[in-house]
Amino acid sequence: MMEVARSSGEAQRRCLAWRAEGLRVGLVPTMGYLHEGHLALVRLARERADRVVVSIFVNPTQFGPDEDLAHYPRDEAGDLAKLERTGVDLVFFPSRDELYPPGHETTVSLARLPNHLCGLSRPVHFGGVATVVTKLLAICLPQVAVFGEKDYQQLLVIRKLTRDLFFPTEIVSAPTVREPDGLAMSSRNAYLSADERRRARVLFETLCWARAEVARGERDSRRLGALMRQRIESRGGVVDYVAIVDHETLDELERIDPGALERGAHAALAVRFGATRLIDNLLLTSQADRDCPAGRAVTR
Repeated sequence: MMEVARSSGEAQRRCLAWRAEGLRVGLVPTMGYLHEGHLALVRLARERADRVVVSIFVNPTQFGPDEDLAHYPRDEAGDLAKLERTGVDLVFFPSRDELYPPGHETTVSLARLPNHLCGLSRPVHFGGVATVVTKLLAICLPQVAVFGEKDYQQLLVIRKLTRDLFFPTEIVSAPTVREPDGLAMSSRNAYLSADERRRARVLFETLCWARAEVARGERDSRRLGALMRQRIESRGGVVDYVAIVDHETLDELERIDPGALERGAHAALAVRFGATRLIDNLLLTSQADRDCPAGRAVTR
């Protein structure tokens, strides 16, 4: 039977008991309003662990003052039903005061990785992510934790903090789960109007087009990024950023040379349709058939 813990002490005691039995604990942190992308993370955690913990917490410290914290979608009953059907062992459902009690003053921050991509327009975001993930790792003590590749910068931040802080937790990444038309699954997709939802398909189409251009020999990342921006703006998207970056450092690439391709070159973007900000990314080499089915990319 799936258990629900509301307090950090209750969650930690359960995880410690499992570990004392020699069981491997897996953690999937979420902000709730679960969709198939989240459940894919849960299933991957089940493959890697004997017991699976899912945390549901809309973390206030990763939202800026003009962002959508108050309106972020929530569905506690629906989330619990989905997780029970997926075979989760423990749901950690803390309140704000449980994770940020009165008088709390400790935060976690990284010096370099947040100063790229989403971090440039959301300056408090990754400090909030790093702080809450550190708390969840300390509470649940997992041997493995699973995060999605859609939030690629977040994935790198979490990998870095676990190494730097010596957490004995394996960070496993899961491929982005997409709708049939290619749009990356996200809780924020619920904000899109029908017209915005149709236009948002251009994001994945453009990423696949960029990969095809690199395969055809395009090496000028600035030119490629400018053309990606044009395609997105032609469909009504308001671009926060379009960038071609190093797979590990997130530094922008001037050229997509053979060395960059060997290390890994990533196309990443953040775009608004109406009031909804969507992110996506794609590795520009390898796994083209899996990521970009035939006919997905827009034409020249």
